Amino acid sequence: MKRDTKSVGPILEQWVSGQKPNPLESQQLLAFELADHLKAKAFGITEDNGEQVIQARSHLFEIVYPDILALPYFETTPETQQKTLLCLWNLWLPEAIALVSYRKQLGRPLIQGILGGQGTGKTTLAAVLSVILQKLGERTLSLSIDDLYKTYNERQRLQEQDPRLIWRGPPGTHDVELGLQLLDQLRSPSSTPQILVPRFDKSAFGGAGDRISPEVVESIDIVLFEGWFVGVRPIEPEVFDGSLPEPIQTLEDREFARDMNQQLKRYVPLWERLDRLMVLYPTDYRLSQQWRLQAEKQMIAQGKSGMGDAQIRDFVNYFWKALHPELFITPLTRSPNLVDLVVEINSDHTPDVIYSPGYTG
Repeated sequence: MKRDTKSVGPILEQWVSGQKPNPLESQQLLAFELADHLKAKAFGITEDNGEQVIQARSHLFEIVYPDILALPYFETTPETQQKTLLCLWNLWLPEAIALVSYRKQLGRPLIQGILGGQGTGKTTLAAVLSVILQKLGERTLSLSIDDLYKTYNERQRLQEQDPRLIWRGPPGTHDVELGLQLLDQLRSPSSTPQILVPRFDKSAFGGAGDRISPEVVESIDIVLFEGWFVGVRPIEPEVFDGSLPEPIQTLEDREFARDMNQQLKRYVPLWERLDRLMVLYPTDYRLSQQWRLQAEKQMIAQGKSGMGDAQIRDFVNYFWKALHPELFITPLTRSPNLVDLVVEINSDHTPDVIYSPGYTG
């Protein structure tokens, strides 16, 4: 059963206008929380601890909402503000509180994986969680799989060896060993007080991108490691002998998908460093193409360079041919051994159903 967010929204709007929830409204917030059985189970909310949960989240809401609403990711119209507040209440706050709890149980820095395709909001999520976690006293590092790209020169040589690697991004274009070294250092900071975090500039070499000077960090508590295939595991090779989803059509497409699946095996040790994995899962994977089209049109309207519609379709299709969402991501949403939280994403980028795999309510 999904929460009636239309009833929660006005309470949050009144709250940021200076009118805190009265006891009846606080009880309503608790009732809405418990009514969403899937999400309540995912975040460990019960009738026994529900009042404490609402009290703790309310206290944190008051502290962080001004900073969240001021972030450049969010517009300030009444409609978009309510969407932002609902995301804050329903997902970002409970996830941040859960991360702090998990980190304390571990007794060492926590590596949180965030898997999401184009437009699912993984970068925004990492930015928002960083703000909230800072308020909770946690030192947070946002890391993208893009930061682990091989250098420009290395990728040029790679493309000479395999001309199918026309864009950066698929398995094989990253320095996995660099990632392993980094995550091991972040998980055991006492061995290396200062840690060099690789960073990547997508604009270098005319958009081909290259590694830049690393960022120096120390004493990180929580790492938010996001990317379009973070945590994705290789599948059985026999799958590529059967019927495959579009745009995998030709024999060459099948071979490319098979080879990318083989390359994915090299990333498994990296995923094994993850303590938790969240999947941002569009209600329809094809929304990613629609979102990319919208994003490029907005860039062009602002006077920036952007791809045309045909280029975007080719671009998105290329990544679907490499690691198709139906083959690689959909199975993860049903895998409680690999994934801790699934957040289904609506066409307007807002979260829909939130659940832990393996629990059906």
